[in-house]
Amino acid sequence: MAKNWAIAIGINQYNNLQHLNYAKLDAQAMGDWFGKEARFDQVFLFTDDSPPIPTNPPIPTQPTYGNLRRFLRANFEKPLLSPGDNLWFFFAGHGCREADRDYLMLIDSDPGDVEHTAIPVDYVTQRLRRSGADNVVLFLDACRDEGSRLGKGIGEEHQGVVTFYSCSPSQKAYEIEQLQHGSFTQALLEGLRIAGEGNCATVERLDRYLKSRVPTINQTHRKILQNPYAIAEPATKLHLILLPDYATLNDINQLKLDAYQAEVKGDWELARQLWLRVNVAARGSDIQVIEAFIRIANKQGVSSVPPTPEPVTSSRGERSVTPENPTFNFDVVTVNAKGEEVKREKRQAEYFTEDLGNGVTLEMVAIPSGKFLMGSPSGEGLDDEKPQHQVTVESFLMGKYPVTQAQWRKVAALPKVNHDLQAEPSNFKGDNRPVEQVSWYHAVEFCSRLSKHTNKQYRLPSEAEWEYACRAGTTTPFHFGETITTELANYDGDYTYASEPKGKEREETTAVGSFPPNGFGLYDMHGNVLEWCQDDWHSSYQEAPTDSSAWFDNENNLSQKQGIAVVRGGSWNNTPENCRSASRYENLEAERDLDILDFISFRVVCAFGRILQ
Repeated sequence: MAKNWAIAIGINQYNNLQHLNYAKLDAQAMGDWFGKEARFDQVFLFTDDSPPIPTNPPIPTQPTYGNLRRFLRANFEKPLLSPGDNLWFFFAGHGCREADRDYLMLIDSDPGDVEHTAIPVDYVTQRLRRSGADNVVLFLDACRDEGSRLGKGIGEEHQGVVTFYSCSPSQKAYEIEQLQHGSFTQALLEGLRIAGEGNCATVERLDRYLKSRVPTINQTHRKILQNPYAIAEPATKLHLILLPDYATLNDINQLKLDAYQAEVKGDWELARQLWLRVNVAARGSDIQVIEAFIRIANKQGVSSVPPTPEPVTSSRGERSVTPENPTFNFDVVTVNAKGEEVKREKRQAEYFTEDLGNGVTLEMVAIPSGKFLMGSPSGEGLDDEKPQHQVTVESFLMGKYPVTQAQWRKVAALPKVNHDLQAEPSNFKGDNRPVEQVSWYHAVEFCSRLSKHTNKQYRLPSEAEWEYACRAGTTTPFHFGETITTELANYDGDYTYASEPKGKEREETTAVGSFPPNGFGLYDMHGNVLEWCQDDWHSSYQEAPTDSSAWFDNENNLSQKQGIAVVRGGSWNNTPENCRSASRYENLEAERDLDILDFISFRVVCAFGRILQ
């Protein structure tokens, strides 16, 4: 169980600065919230007249320079907490910026000798990080009103922590007589107490609430504008879950996505910290956390993590996957509107290989859970791609490539489930080219035979899963950026999308994997062949699901589909406009007229849990 500690400091009576009225009450109120409402394990209160900490000998708590510096040095020299634990620090009082450093002004601080009589905020953060807790959060209600502020005020980034500031460096932080609190602390307490929908369980939501609420309080009480803000280092800490009791599934999924992306970048320490936060929020019940710890431990060579289990052999003598799956490395290319490469990043993804026999394999790439805006924004695309809406996606595995002709032949030779399959349906021949001239029914039959053979649940992706996987965290029209070129994808190069030059018109499919992948390690998501999805066609996203499930009319099932099916991704004979991440087509899935389907293929997905069991 994670431990929670807090330090709350409030100073009214200054020796060398103008007194404040409600900083002490702010600290006491926060101390009460920490201890009585949030039930923190330890709360250290420092005010003008707070009692000493009952140790042997007792620790004085009047926030003078010597007392506070000694407390931080003596009590946080060695780790007292562990990764996964929380340490929150609250300060209400004067703040100052001197020689490009942020300082907290204490009872005896001298405004004429700040560097020697006030405590730098970075000293506080360094000491708090030595505690061993990986979740260090600062709330600084400093630079308060009642006279001129000192210097420029505080407000810089501090390595490895989340810092909430009560106002911008060019502003004052106000006390409100009617509330007997500073407006920032009043809003902070309100935000932390919100339960249910609209809660402030994450750094991002609390920051959003404070930015809205503090100016409102000031306006109500006729004070000048005050704009609080938060700085998180690294930026993934914006998604940090502050209040696990109020965390939603979306909150946990966003942390998972951040953790997975840290793994992809090889930042194993950050990934471990983020997975620890997922573990705390999920109360230790998420199997993906265990799998992640094993992956990270193996990458770092940590011997204290339990060894990976031996592969399990199925009744057919095939090896099933272990929790530690292999990874592959790849480059992700980004281009500008002219089609010029502006960035190239090294990435890594986890995958699972399904052995289809005789050297033919099916590679399935792990797609992390998360949320994204589905559809095209204003100014891009057609009406059937709107309205843009947020969708939450659970983790799954997806084919690294469209199904190839070699893979198709192997599965087409398996026993029939509902429909006959031709061994060689494609117009453009080649083992490593995508299979085409297959109807929606044929694609579903492929999934059914593969599922029965492997005892895993293979299927077509939903539209939402397909677009989420295609975008791979991007919001641009293409996962490559503002446009594409025929050096990056197979489409009709006689047409352009932005300012890129015209390219090749190949007039046929190309071997899968001929072009760079996206950020998840998936190839051919733009162009080459259109790909079937599970869903029935709908002319807009009005009332579309928000949980990434397939959208069917009535009670349609996969063997008796009644509606028109959806294809995504664009093909070799499409313009770049029709190859965008959000682009979608309606297409009859009937088994007749297969000659019009030489630009349609598919790729398969599988539930993550089914692969890892």
